[in-house]
Amino acid sequence: MISSSLNWRDYRGIAPLVNFFLFLPFAVKLFRLWGLGSPPDPWLLSGLRSSLLKVTVTQMAETTGIKGIKPLARPLDRPIRLGVLISGGGTTLVNFLRRIEMGQLRAEIPIVIGSRPNIGGLEHARRAGIRAEVVARKDCKSVEEFSDRIFSLLRDARVDLVPLSGFLSLIRIPDDFTNRVFNIHNALIPSFCGKGLYGLKVHAAALARGVKLSGCTVHFADNLYDHGPIVVQKAVPVLEGDTPEILAARVFEAECEAYPEAVRLFAEGRLEIVESTVRILDRAPA
Repeated sequence: MISSSLNWRDYRGIAPLVNFFLFLPFAVKLFRLWGLGSPPDPWLLSGLRSSLLKVTVTQMAETTGIKGIKPLARPLDRPIRLGVLISGGGTTLVNFLRRIEMGQLRAEIPIVIGSRPNIGGLEHARRAGIRAEVVARKDCKSVEEFSDRIFSLLRDARVDLVPLSGFLSLIRIPDDFTNRVFNIHNALIPSFCGKGLYGLKVHAAALARGVKLSGCTVHFADNLYDHGPIVVQKAVPVLEGDTPEILAARVFEAECEAYPEAVRLFAEGRLEIVESTVRILDRAPA
């Protein structure tokens, strides 16, 4: 929100853009009234207005000093603590563990929570000496109860960030974990995402549509499926003869790079959320 202490002088630098933005609909009517021929294509006008609005918002932020939300105010001086949520085999968890072991990710994982018992990801956690818990959705009467039980465990483990890693159940994120939950989706959001689109279903839909590029998206999670500001996206080609399984393997290679990258950016305090956009900030001088 804009501070009430601001006045009209704070907006003088953006006034011409605002005026032009507001004048566009009137200009179209003048074209018709004066018989000057067809007005500019409405799609062009729509795109121009959208671009001008983005420029106006950016200039307003610069002019008034409005800042976005920084999930982490300053870089962590210790390994980031991850609470990993899983629903299946735990391939993303295994990737995190490998990156940590190789020194490519400065993190520790004090807890892994599964939404079902007897899943492979929990066995990976136990073999790594990590606390493994189960909060089964079917044992909870509501999404709220399910979420409360999960986040109570996460608080107890004192985690900094919660990476959803193939976690298929909807949760309600409490206030103290707002902008502290990541999700990864195996497509380029906003394509092929939302309720019911997960796993091989995503890749089958991409192939059926005939896209030439697919990929993965890491984003801040909110209380909707595959929604929230995007942090990192990585694209991969879709090749002739691809099957959902072949495409899944190629996309997973991108996921293995994208998720640790997003976690590092969070831990370094380099993420800033402005409306629905994530800015990646430069590293602070050493």
